[in-house]
Amino acid sequence: MNLHLENWKNYVTHLECSKTGNRYPHSEVIGLSDNNAPILVKYDLASISKELTKEDLKLRGENLWRYSELLPVKNHENVVSLGENFTPLIPTPNLGKGELFIKDEGRLPTGSFKARGLCMAISMAKELNIKRVAIPTNGNAGAAMAAYAKRAGMSSYVFCPDDTPEINIREIAMQGAHTWSVNGLITDCGKIVREGVEEMNWFDVSTLKEPYRIEGKKTMGLELADQMNWKLPDVIIYPTGGGTGLIGMVKAFNELEEMGWIDSKRPRMVAVQSTGCAPIVKAYDEGNEAAEFWENAETVAAGIRVPAAVGDFLILKGIRETNGFASAVTDESIISAREIVAEKEGLLLCPEGAATYAAYLQEIQSGRISEKESVVLFNCATGLKYPMPKVNNFIDCKSKIDYSSLRA
Repeated sequence: MNLHLENWKNYVTHLECSKTGNRYPHSEVIGLSDNNAPILVKYDLASISKELTKEDLKLRGENLWRYSELLPVKNHENVVSLGENFTPLIPTPNLGKGELFIKDEGRLPTGSFKARGLCMAISMAKELNIKRVAIPTNGNAGAAMAAYAKRAGMSSYVFCPDDTPEINIREIAMQGAHTWSVNGLITDCGKIVREGVEEMNWFDVSTLKEPYRIEGKKTMGLELADQMNWKLPDVIIYPTGGGTGLIGMVKAFNELEEMGWIDSKRPRMVAVQSTGCAPIVKAYDEGNEAAEFWENAETVAAGIRVPAAVGDFLILKGIRETNGFASAVTDESIISAREIVAEKEGLLLCPEGAATYAAYLQEIQSGRISEKESVVLFNCATGLKYPMPKVNNFIDCKSKIDYSSLRA
């Protein structure tokens, strides 16, 4: 994989509190800001725009590190990579009358978009000489952290709700993480990680509790703009739990505009949640700037079962700044959407990805999305990690076969 190491140059100016704008140095280990808010990485975008062109990018490999000038790693020797190549942007002519695409993030290492954020967080942990990391997870983030931490020679600790899909828990353990199931939600797992920092001397890599996962996730926006020849779609529908990817894409688009690479037109960002866990949707509908804790969270889409997001105010800000909205869909519609996409397009989505198509159908009906708009759905993980309906058809090869019975 071509990482253009000979041209590596870093443009980070400082870190910044997302609430107050207070500045922090880039060279120190840091979690949340002094105001207990997520920290954002800031770049010298004026210099990047003078020294990097779109034509330069075309000479580089189609992978996440193609955008190194807009990423935080200073020394290329600290890059921890498992092959983060571009994910396909797939047209879906059989799913709707409009211009509808699926960005299939399931093609990334460890089978999910979590690879983007965790490869960046672990690369920066390596740069900052961190040796032990810990994370709460509903599955895919833990798998990604385990893989990248093992690659980097770090020890990792992962805590999963006990109803996390079994394949995820086994995947995490097999990739070398110290792995535990917890009789609670991801917020309970997060509490274990947070309260263990001092005694265990691990670094907390929870969603938005360090500055760098968002920088990896923002490459979804950079890559999408690149694939669409720097003309963004009208709407992006994104499955939203912790919301790092939505926040990251908004950040990416803002940086690209400041560099003069795109205009001020933004995709309307649509955050999708399940009706069984919809704190962002409730906050959006009520006009609030932050979300309330969602009691008794439950959904088949485990990845978006996040009852409280530390970056809730940033998610809501991103939605409103782009004239987007938040949408809640039922578990029944998620299951149905997954079956429809598999049958009509041959694409096996994860439940969270299927939620985006369920939301698309729902909002086409409501009128909040028009069939005339170009829409990108994000499928955040391979559907192969999740339970599927049993197949009960059986043939006895030792008996005469009635082929007429095989006709559909």
